[in-house]
Amino acid sequence: MRISRARLTPIVAAGAVLAAALAGVGLPTAPATAAAGCRIDYVPNQWTGGFTANIRISPGDTAVNGWTVTWTWGGDQRITNGWSAEVSQSGATVTARNVAWNASVPAGGSTEFGVQGTVGANTAGPTGFALNGVPCNGATPPPTTTAPPTAPPPTTPPPTTPPPTTPPPTTPPPTTPPPAGCGTAVLCDGFENQTGSVPSGDWTVVNPDCSGTGTAAIDTATTHSGSRSLRINGTVGYCNHVFARTTRGLSTLGAVRYARLWVRHTTALPTSHVTFLAMADSADGGKDLRMGGQNGALQWNRASDDATLPEQSPSGVALSLPLATNRWSCVEFMVDGAQGRLNTWVDGTAVTGLTVDGTPTHDIDGQWLNRTWRPQLTDLRLGWESYGEGADTLWFDDVAVGPSRIGC
Repeated sequence: MRISRARLTPIVAAGAVLAAALAGVGLPTAPATAAAGCRIDYVPNQWTGGFTANIRISPGDTAVNGWTVTWTWGGDQRITNGWSAEVSQSGATVTARNVAWNASVPAGGSTEFGVQGTVGANTAGPTGFALNGVPCNGATPPPTTTAPPTAPPPTTPPPTTPPPTTPPPTTPPPTTPPPAGCGTAVLCDGFENQTGSVPSGDWTVVNPDCSGTGTAAIDTATTHSGSRSLRINGTVGYCNHVFARTTRGLSTLGAVRYARLWVRHTTALPTSHVTFLAMADSADGGKDLRMGGQNGALQWNRASDDATLPEQSPSGVALSLPLATNRWSCVEFMVDGAQGRLNTWVDGTAVTGLTVDGTPTHDIDGQWLNRTWRPQLTDLRLGWESYGEGADTLWFDDVAVGPSRIGC
């Protein structure tokens, strides 16, 4: 994958100086403009009929307080969703404006947002990127699923920093850039630092109970952003449990834990109980707090007493929702160990049936609150457990855990 990087031309830089001079004689100027060194990096991931893209804004030598990014599609793309920005489309023109928390970007700094959309036969990439009305870069990279259109693929992986012939950016990008919107997260991983086919380093493969045919691997064909994701091949049967467990210490988190992960799976959640996320609870004998599905909808499960959230009544299940198949979904949750509370969001919307608010409610958390629950979670595992029926292939990407809500 190639990332476009370009700078303002001297003419544009001179225009910025002229605008500053005019401001000195009382003429109105925009509250924020692009400066020398401005760069917009557009990183797409495309499949048949759809795409996502991560856009990084680096204003260059001068800070901005409020930003608007625009570009023009070369194909027939249509935006359906965006995160970390207010995104709209008129014809082929896309406009993305900052949200409150990422309006200010310091000199030499950057911020990111993302979009999701549909695309037909014409997949030509975007052009004409501008920051606050000032052109910021030129060529656009191809989607991650498409080979470069002209040059043959390199014999070695492309470097993470620009080659010597390319002028270095104002602030060199890190060798393993984190996903967008990590904030104060203590774990923020898009799996970009994985170099092999098996999770290693910050992740290790574990097989609770016994090892079977389930596998965990690093995938480069299907990603939410960047070039890598975690792929779980989940198979049926108790001995086929497989997870990737983070080796990053989460001990610095207090009683309140927020998490955000993007997940994509291929098979609808079954009637029987399955799990795709687990966390050990040291206050519950080391038993797991598990997130997965049952009766075709998302659910939480407490391994120590098999309590479920929501209760598995028709009314309870109706207060949850299925996990969409064959597209990326943003799943967030908050666990407050001091108060015994739990909240869950899917694609930014709170799920009533996946909420523990401290007051027992029939069909929702009545069973869950049949005893005092004050969890002390110690780890994070992503994978697959099937206790009856249910095989699935899942991908996880852009995983973050921190003391405050991270967002999609």
